[in-house]
Amino acid sequence: MIDWLADPLAHGFTVRALIEISLLGLVSGAVGCWVVLFGISYSAESLAHGMFPGLVGAALLGLPLLVGGAAGIILAGLLIGLVGRLSGDSADTAIAVVVTSLFGLGVLLALSPESPPGIQALLFGDPLGVTEGQLIATALIGAAVLVVLRTGHDRFLAVGFDDAPGRIRGLSPALIQTLLLVLVAVTVLVGVQALGNLLVAAILVGPAAAARLLSSRMKSMILLSAGIAIFSGVAGLYLSFHARVAAGAAIVACLLAAYLLATLIARARTGITRMPPIRKEPADERASQLV
Repeated sequence: MIDWLADPLAHGFTVRALIEISLLGLVSGAVGCWVVLFGISYSAESLAHGMFPGLVGAALLGLPLLVGGAAGIILAGLLIGLVGRLSGDSADTAIAVVVTSLFGLGVLLALSPESPPGIQALLFGDPLGVTEGQLIATALIGAAVLVVLRTGHDRFLAVGFDDAPGRIRGLSPALIQTLLLVLVAVTVLVGVQALGNLLVAAILVGPAAAARLLSSRMKSMILLSAGIAIFSGVAGLYLSFHARVAAGAAIVACLLAAYLLATLIARARTGITRMPPIRKEPADERASQLV
């Protein structure tokens, strides 16, 4: 057993992958709880797919993925706003049209003869290929995201539970939701480096959904979600190392297993499978009294 645990730690690329997935799990676990509370899981997944042309463009031009992904997210946001305004359709329709079009464009770029080898890693990720520079970027950006979440915790609560009291007391629900979407975009942008365009939404939504089945308190839900994300990520990397399977797919498989286990525990404990309502903790009641 000791050898089984220690063998992956003898390789630098595995150690970097473990650190990267732990950092990503911590940040995405926290952000994901707000994604679930605000009901924007579809928007979070769409952000990942919408940035794909930017990622492919960065790979073709030899630029950092963070630069290409950021450009892709900005382009997707502008196009969604433009399509929604010109067509008059709902926001979901505009998102669907833009995201599917951008993803198709990214696939066409990826299939071009100039595409470098390993371009498929943009879709499915390559945690074992994370560099020290990417680790530093993940740590710095992740720390900034967590600071914003901690600073705005009460305000997110006031709008997330019921935006009417927040609006009355001077909080703009639209501004709070926009800030949350920015944090989601940044988290997705960082996560794409390890899990790719198709799989990054799993670590953002899966642990939070599992944690909500097990907890009705926001703070404990955040801690539980981060723990599930980190444990599933580490377990997936060990599974990948010893079973010789793709690291990204192994991580997502462990995330799915964690969600299914949470479902079974919730059902055994309460006899139901629906998510319990989230309640404010006593210390969070002041959120509804903010000015």
